[in-house]
Amino acid sequence: MTEKLSILGSTGSIGTQALDVCENAGIAVTALTANSNAKLIEAQARKFKPKMVALADEVAAKELKIRLGDTDIKVLGGQKGVCECAAEETADTVLNGIVGMAGLEPTLTALGAKKGLALANKETLVAGGSLVTRTAKENNIRILPVDSEHSAIFQCLQGMNKKQELKSIILTASGGPFFGKTRAELENVTVAEALRHPNWSMGAKITVDSATMMNKGLELIEAVWLFDVSPSEIQIVVHRESVVHSLIEYVDNSVIAQLGVPDMRIPIQYALTYPERIPSPVKRLSLSDYKSLTFSKPDYETFRCINLCRSAIEKGGLFPAIANGANEKANELFRKGKVGFLQIADLVEAAISNGVSKDNYTLSDVLEADRAAREFVESHVR
Repeated sequence: MTEKLSILGSTGSIGTQALDVCENAGIAVTALTANSNAKLIEAQARKFKPKMVALADEVAAKELKIRLGDTDIKVLGGQKGVCECAAEETADTVLNGIVGMAGLEPTLTALGAKKGLALANKETLVAGGSLVTRTAKENNIRILPVDSEHSAIFQCLQGMNKKQELKSIILTASGGPFFGKTRAELENVTVAEALRHPNWSMGAKITVDSATMMNKGLELIEAVWLFDVSPSEIQIVVHRESVVHSLIEYVDNSVIAQLGVPDMRIPIQYALTYPERIPSPVKRLSLSDYKSLTFSKPDYETFRCINLCRSAIEKGGLFPAIANGANEKANELFRKGKVGFLQIADLVEAAISNGVSKDNYTLSDVLEADRAAREFVESHVR
């Protein structure tokens, strides 16, 4: 069980809920990082009293240094400062809740420092899967998933005696705000409509990913690396209620599921207390309150991003990094009103088709593939 924790991305949805978990579980917080929200991280620092904090935005970091000038908290700036927090010497675990590719280098830093890793930054494994898993193995670190779906799979696998018993993984998807819509109906949807997730409270980028179902494609890639399975061994099912968080199928066709109310504090807490379980402030699940649970096949023609991700991981090498980088840029452009909702998938597909890959890649290769994919997307927006 974690005793001292460094939280990367403390002002985001995962980070703020992780702090709730720490307060409830009595886990000390030794480092905090965020992108640029100096006001919120100052309040967090004053409450949890970490040894150090960092803001990736160096201008905001200078502001934070002034704000915390009456304390003995070390204030750092830039990606270097974030990585220093990821390696904070007294922490036994790092929770990476950073959104996007910015989380990859801090992940590798934490693993290199032999810190336990609770991972909510799915792009880490999507873009740098073999690099990250190899680094974890070299440092004898087990990556504990924080995503609700991957945590559910991890929990279901606790009863497995040997890998040969596993037949398939079944990822559940809420379907996002546009479930049941046709391509024609999605032609002119707005950013505000895309941000109305039916069940989860998440940041803007991830909520748009849920609307396109790119989020599920990224989770498919992540599951390949986390659980050492092939893409063909992963199924996806739309489950609107978000009560069944994911399932596994054994070779005897038994199916084991993990259920709970849609509250991220459950998977966050399990990653931090594993292998123990402790009481949680989360509401208890009452199945009778739901009366029925529904399941259906995804509409792969309308929500094309899922199969684009499946194709990327089947190709291997840097193609998942290309798909991820293209999506991050296209998602950002959609949120800025510069491209339409359906163009996100078109741009990701074009970037994959244009991409150049290699199998034995380094961090610099991943970063270059990401940069090139973003540049490609930006250059193809009219």
